Amino acid sequence: MLNLRWNKLQDVLPPEIGELKKLTHLSLSFNNFKGEIPKELANLPQLRYLYLQENRFTGRIPPELGTLQNLRHMDVGNNHLVGTIRELIRIEGCFPVLRNLYLNNNYLTGGVPAQLSNVTNLEILYLSYNKMSGVIPTALADIPKLTYLYLDHNQFSGRIPNAFYKHPFLKELYIEGNGFRPGVDPIGAHKVLELSDTDFLV
Repeated sequence: MLNLRWNKLQDVLPPEIGELKKLTHLSLSFNNFKGEIPKELANLPQLRYLYLQENRFTGRIPPELGTLQNLRHMDVGNNHLVGTIRELIRIEGCFPVLRNLYLNNNYLTGGVPAQLSNVTNLEILYLSYNKMSGVIPTALADIPKLTYLYLDHNQFSGRIPNAFYKHPFLKELYIEGNGFRPGVDPIGAHKVLELSDTDFLV
């Protein structure tokens, strides 16, 4: 395990990080790392948990990370990353055991590809505060244990397929801040908090 979060580390993350072959947990969050996320992280066969959130990483997320056979949790939120989910999952059979994928608060574009449903162990998918667009594919509801889906504050449009409202595990669906058609409803307790500012003016 290597935990260096909440330091003032900066500069680029060196490719030599990929030589720590027995690493299972890597936490570099809440620092000032910049540059691209090194694809050499894919050389860590035992890696289970990867925390890179709250840095200044730029560029695209290396699709090579999808070859990590033990990766259960990946958080790259709150960076300056670009690219698309389609690029991230382009390797066949990628992310075979990934449960939690945090891509929030970046500059990702494009849509949610139906092929994301092939990442069948996903439980949390956090896409909030990006620049993503298009419609939400019905296939995404085929992920059997999808529990939390955050789509808010993007540029999505259209409707949410009915399959999401019938999903046996889905507890939270955040949709605000998009261009969905009228009548599209969120899922979960948070919807009771969606009051207009005037509701608090007495």
